[in-house]
Amino acid sequence: MANIKSQIKRNRQNEKRRLRNRHFIGKARTFVKKARLSMEDGTMEEARQATRNAIIALDKAAEKGVIHKNNAARRKSRLMKRMNALEKENAK
Repeated sequence: MANIKSQIKRNRQNEKRRLRNRHFIGKARTFVKKARLSMEDGTMEEARQATRNAIIALDKAAEKGVIHKNNAARRKSRLMKRMNALEKENAK
């Protein structure tokens, strides 16, 4: 345990930030997982909505600085790539 007053405060701040970051990362991860699962065995409309929710969650995480904006862009791109392939497949 730290003895220095400024380090004690820094530890408190770090803990608050860690909990906030976990919230946004967990939310984004959950929505991405739901989107992937709905693409595999859900209806197209359900998959579209789940993908929208995942994109929103990733954008919020990037906006808060929890994940890097390029990381969010890459994940969104991969999700949309899957979604578009699924839509092409269903259009046939």
